[in-house]
Amino acid sequence: MSGKGSNSVKVRHYNERFVLDAIRRLKEASKSDLARAAHLTPAAVADIVDGLEQAGFVKQVGKRFGQRGSPSILYRLAPERIYSVGIKIGRRALEAVLVDFAGEVRARASHEYRYPDPDLVRRAGNTSLANFEALVDGLNDASIVGVGIASPYFLGGWSEELGFPDDLGDRWEAIDLMTFFATPPKAPVFIENDATSAALAELVQGAGARFHDFMHISIDTFVGGGLVQGGKVHTGPHGNSAALGPLPVSPSSLDSVAAKPARYQSLLHRASIYVLVNHLKSRGIEIVRVRELDPMPPGAREPLFEWIEDCANALVEAIIAITSVIDIEAIVLDSILPRSIHLELLAKVQSQFNRVSAIGIVAPEIVPGQFGPEASPIGAAMLPFSALLAPDSSVLMIGKDRTKLLGSLSALAGQG
Repeated sequence: MSGKGSNSVKVRHYNERFVLDAIRRLKEASKSDLARAAHLTPAAVADIVDGLEQAGFVKQVGKRFGQRGSPSILYRLAPERIYSVGIKIGRRALEAVLVDFAGEVRARASHEYRYPDPDLVRRAGNTSLANFEALVDGLNDASIVGVGIASPYFLGGWSEELGFPDDLGDRWEAIDLMTFFATPPKAPVFIENDATSAALAELVQGAGARFHDFMHISIDTFVGGGLVQGGKVHTGPHGNSAALGPLPVSPSSLDSVAAKPARYQSLLHRASIYVLVNHLKSRGIEIVRVRELDPMPPGAREPLFEWIEDCANALVEAIIAITSVIDIEAIVLDSILPRSIHLELLAKVQSQFNRVSAIGIVAPEIVPGQFGPEASPIGAAMLPFSALLAPDSSVLMIGKDRTKLLGSLSALAGQG
């Protein structure tokens, strides 16, 4: 502990978090399972689990038979006790979810717009928050413990590509997202990049749970990324780690993409949904949202697969660049595309990557993400839970409690 002291209360808080995090990762576990995972004595874990059960944070879900001795009681997180709200401010829509402690989405809302006008976005977010708060208020002894907001950096940027007002970026620059929405009383606000939030969703609840080191790639209006190393999301000193959009790749082969004299294009201009929309438009197929591709409009299949081919080529170049710099186990690829189209893109990336002879790197698994358009808001909803309950060695240091939020679970249970 770097020469700094701790006391038994702080150690208890840390161990409570560790046990809760272990239950979340294991989905369900016995006290013996948790003692092994947390490297604590069975007696210490039994005391912690009993306290968490009494406070309403875990519950018994059955018994495990077939082993020597008495059957083991299994525990899971109790979903009804605490809730979190996740909001994604997108360039084309605001998505909001209410998530319970077990990570299940209990309610969702979507508000679409032509561009993210701040006043419109605020009204949409406040409507969602008010509806979620009313829902939780109707439940016994339940509370919203925080609000996570996921938003792209440079929200008003690239206005030329998307046809946004020229002053939109300046308007967003003047806004403080911490106070932007009418959040529930005593519910702290957490801000994170939308692609990073999507990576957190996969790490905690999705495909990334079986990997300690992976890159999450999100194909949204613009492409984005999130980096997980050692089982933790890494945002970097400026919060801009894994900003894949500017990564240089070869020029596009699509005739709808304006030719430029530069030797390279950015990944953003090849592996983004706006490129697909523009390519379809060049073939006379007008869509506003990619969900309009399910079912497939007449004449859309050929230009769609032209884009998939071009997008996959660019993603393979990006994956080689990523794995040349960072040693990772997997690429988790997700998108806002209809699921059947996303899986076709994934298959094309996998097959093209397998044909590349990339000497000097260890090929990562390329796997699909699980959440699609809801990845960012679900990840945003994980932010308050992670801050409140995930193990954090800083709680062991006397005088190092970062906020009142990071206090004991017993204090939270006492809120009622």
